[in-house]
Amino acid sequence: MGIQKRKEDHLELCLQAQVESRNKTTLFEDIEFIPNSIPQVNLDEVDPGTFFLSKRLKAPILIGAMVGGTKRAQAINKALASAAAKYGLGFGVGSQRAMHELPSLALTYQIRDVAPDILFLANLGIQQARNISSEEIQALVDSIEADAISIHLNTAMELIQPEGDTDFSKSYETLERLNQSLKCPLIVKETGGGLSREVGLKLKAIGIDLVDIGGAGGTSWVGIESLRSQGVAKQLGELFWDWGIPTAASLCELKNLGFTTIASGGIRNGLDIAKAIALGATVTGIALPFLKEYASGGMSAVEAYIDYLVKGLRMAMLLTGCRNLTELQQQKLVITGKLKDWLISRHLPLP
Repeated sequence: MGIQKRKEDHLELCLQAQVESRNKTTLFEDIEFIPNSIPQVNLDEVDPGTFFLSKRLKAPILIGAMVGGTKRAQAINKALASAAAKYGLGFGVGSQRAMHELPSLALTYQIRDVAPDILFLANLGIQQARNISSEEIQALVDSIEADAISIHLNTAMELIQPEGDTDFSKSYETLERLNQSLKCPLIVKETGGGLSREVGLKLKAIGIDLVDIGGAGGTSWVGIESLRSQGVAKQLGELFWDWGIPTAASLCELKNLGFTTIASGGIRNGLDIAKAIALGATVTGIALPFLKEYASGGMSAVEAYIDYLVKGLRMAMLLTGCRNLTELQQQKLVITGKLKDWLISRHLPLP
């Protein structure tokens, strides 16, 4: 099957099927803020802005990596990038593997004509990156005028995907090479599996400073590939549909390791964003909801969703007496339920 057809399959399944975690959640529901009944803050003072990769964001939100490589993806990327520009958010494209194999598809990833100044992330899988020179990868970044590149990890997905690449050797060596040789920042990005403390320590040892935890509880790419598969592969996809570290747990796994962290994986509202920031994230990534909002209601629906996210975050900040994200990161939290069990089992400190 051609890569364009596979990309279109992914897009259609994301829009039409139930592709999120089934029995596993992000565990953000096990986190409680301490309400401040007398916050002494004017809502007009509450500023959710931040700097990430030297660019100012009006809110700590990246519209996440999802699509590219098809005409429909081109329209979606331009629309979501223009929304990011209007509201001061960041934006990332889906995997540029299709573009590397067919350079004519570059235009499906290019968004600078509608969003000249936004924080913009390129994207490539670790298996492809292993077999491509640093110069070629830098060219992929430069050809779409991106500010940085996410190298994504999707081991479980590749094991289920009919066309999957199941050679995962030399991954750390590849990341170290790229981190040392690329002219742009490199982000190591999970895609639903989450990052453990053990992996985090190894990434730190090779000089990685930027990670996107991509935890479990949101879109299941194993599930998407299960829906595309037949026979034993489909059965295995069903079995491993919810594989991964829940997003909140993954944030705790990496806490105090010194990473600049993007929290993604099942973040759906402003309260989720607030909890992720309080657990140590610098910004958050949200993908599937934006795709669905655009497909169902166009730009007006996308803008309404952004408004919902930002207002929810600012409300959480005011209700805890926080004027900015630095103060939010200093909030004390109550950890309960499965997340508390996870932290105790893993001998991790409670936030």
